[in-house]
Amino acid sequence: MPDSKHDPRKSHHDGGFPEQTQQQPGLTGSTRPTPDHGEDSYRGSGRLADRRALITGGDSGIGRAVAIAFAREGADVAIAHLPEEQADADATLEQVNDAGRRGVSLAGDIREEAFADSIVDATVTAFGGLDILVLNAAYQKDRDGLERLETEEMDRVFRTNLSAMMFTARAAIPHLNPGASIIVTSSIQAFNPSPGLIDYAMTKAAQVAFVKALAQDLGARGIRVNAVAPGPIWTPLIPATGWDAERLASFGQDTPLGRAGQPAELAGAYVYLASGDASYVSGAVIPVTGGKGL
Repeated sequence: MPDSKHDPRKSHHDGGFPEQTQQQPGLTGSTRPTPDHGEDSYRGSGRLADRRALITGGDSGIGRAVAIAFAREGADVAIAHLPEEQADADATLEQVNDAGRRGVSLAGDIREEAFADSIVDATVTAFGGLDILVLNAAYQKDRDGLERLETEEMDRVFRTNLSAMMFTARAAIPHLNPGASIIVTSSIQAFNPSPGLIDYAMTKAAQVAFVKALAQDLGARGIRVNAVAPGPIWTPLIPATGWDAERLASFGQDTPLGRAGQPAELAGAYVYLASGDASYVSGAVIPVTGGKGL
């Protein structure tokens, strides 16, 4: 008999998604169905024992899944998030604490250079150091043509996805020792851009260049830099993107596996890149796309 538990086409929600609208930032409690972050499924094995991690956008979606996995692998985890995402952040930290690890919530806007810098110092102060930096926070919005893209919105995407990433990485590097790892959440949009996400796709392509250049820069110091490129993943960002009912109903259906992914399905890629198992991996982009090509 077919085993849906192990069939990648059926192992998670395999249909479309109902019509729903959220304002940015999207929140987990308003996202239907609730994304799977691995709360009931992820099992750790000590691969990140006593490591210290900082995750931007760690309150929900991919960031929450990574925080849960890191904690269950033995890491202490600090998460940066917007103040209006505090409820989601608290739920993530509850998972971290339940795993027996220390968790820190850092509320603010990473578009502000001072805050993007300060989250590094706050993590180092709380944990005594920093070993893993996950640059995951991002903003996207559906665009109805470049001619109607407002400068303020364009700046918000660039500031969130690029400037903030560089601010935090720049602040973190002096604290990183050999064996440290930087992981960026890029996107399939970097390689296969959608016209409605033109500004977002541009930033994701720039992140790939950032990863490849920084990996060359920091390799001599024993610091690895890599990226994960998700495909269509069901997170609160999706209903907050501004897509209509038809787009949500078909979200992820065009992948070879025929469905959208869940945040839990990315966690293993981040654990791998952060762990000693990836000691010879740097400058790489790992696709988690349901089979869609980069």
